[in-house]
Amino acid sequence: MFDTSNLHPMIVHFPVALIIIGFIFDIAGITAKKEFFHKAGFYLLLLGTAGVIAAYFSGEAAEEFVNETGALETTLELHEEAALFTLWIVTAASLIRAGYVLIKKQLPVLKWISIVLFAVGAAFVARTGYYGGELVYTHAAGVQLNPDQKNSTGNLEKPTDKSREFKNDANESDDD
Repeated sequence: MFDTSNLHPMIVHFPVALIIIGFIFDIAGITAKKEFFHKAGFYLLLLGTAGVIAAYFSGEAAEEFVNETGALETTLELHEEAALFTLWIVTAASLIRAGYVLIKKQLPVLKWISIVLFAVGAAFVARTGYYGGELVYTHAAGVQLNPDQKNSTGNLEKPTDKSREFKNDANESDDD
């Protein structure tokens, strides 16, 4: 059966890439004065926003599978706060940019507001990713170390002294 807690790590890489590359395209459009780059940046912003929404809600669902204690809890809260802020910022940037495109560029200030929000969104998607990496690589959140040692709640069990003794006895008998 498919484990829904795996959706979040499968989804998160798309908004990170789409938002950051989209912002780079917008900057390229400003410096090169090419409409192609602005259009590409706009479409990447829209796709990245959809990805941020999917990543946020899949992260909320995945949080149920993580035991929150100590430093893990603090990092998880920072990750979640950064993700929520990213969600609001890139959604605002997308709506403002879409408004600018729909009204046929009559208010250039909207484009600049959306680009500034896009920059903040790109910074926060990177910050959110940083905390997500901390969760996995520092705290091993969601990492299954040994699938054979799960208890009935799905949490990993520490090996008992008895099982360690058994393993040591088995290793010693192999040497004889």
